[in-house]
Amino acid sequence: MADGCRFDPARLTAASRTLPLGTSARVRNLSNGLSVVVSITDRGPYVRGRVIDLSLAAARALGAVQAGVVPVTIEILPGQQPARRCH
Repeated sequence: MADGCRFDPARLTAASRTLPLGTSARVRNLSNGLSVVVSITDRGPYVRGRVIDLSLAAARALGAVQAGVVPVTIEILPGQQPARRCH
């Protein structure tokens, strides 16, 4: 991952092209109302029209694994930059 940690699909992480690494963000699935807080740990996605790429754990928390791609809103959580923890 871009933050120097090995990717772990069990962590609540995401990739963004524009948000700073370490940013905490609440991602809400507009199809079902579920939300999850993720840490931005990587760059991407590089697919046109997509704004965020979620780890498997984050996608599961949103109920988005089956669909693969869902409409979301992203809310940046100010002042919540988690310490870098590699597992």
